[in-house]
Amino acid sequence: MKKISIKYGVIAGITATLFMITSTVLHYDNPNFKNGEIIGYSGMLIAFIFIFIAVKSYRDKQNNGVISFGEAFKIGLFITLIASTFYVVTWLIEYYFFMPDFMDKLISSTIENLKAQGLSPTEIAAKSKEIERYREWYKNPILVILMSYMEILPVGLLVTLISSLILKRKKAVEL
Repeated sequence: MKKISIKYGVIAGITATLFMITSTVLHYDNPNFKNGEIIGYSGMLIAFIFIFIAVKSYRDKQNNGVISFGEAFKIGLFITLIASTFYVVTWLIEYYFFMPDFMDKLISSTIENLKAQGLSPTEIAAKSKEIERYREWYKNPILVILMSYMEILPVGLLVTLISSLILKRKKAVEL
C-alpha cells in the first residue's frame, strides 16, 4: 500500500504542479485571474484521478479484488498529502522567487472586477478592506503554506471519499 501511494502521489503531485506552472505562466500578466483558477482546479481534479487509479490497481492486483473503505481512504489520503505537498512547495518557489507581486496583482484584479460589477464605492471600500487581509496573511510564510494546502487538500479529500465509496469491495469477484 505504501509503495502504490508514493508512486501515484508523486505522479499526481507532478501533474498538479505542471498545471499550476502552466496556469501561472499563461495568466500572470493577464488581469483576469478566473481563467487561471479554472485551469488550476481542473489540473487538481485531473491529478487526483490517480487516486481512483491507485485504489483500483491496489484492490485488483495486490489485494485479491478486495478493499475496505478505510484501506481505500488511507491510500487516497496518502496520495493527497504527497500531491498537495508538491503543489505547496511549487507555489512557494513560484511566489517567493518569481512572483513576489502576485498579491498586488490579484487584489488589483479583484477590485477592478468589483467595479465592473457595478458595486458602489462604499461596497468596494468594504470589500477592499476584506481583501487586504490576504495581503497581510501573505507576509507570513506559514500562512502562505496553510492557505496553499487549503486550496488543494479539499479537492483531494473529496476525490478520495468518492473513490473509496465507489471502489470498496468486501468480497472478491468470482469469474
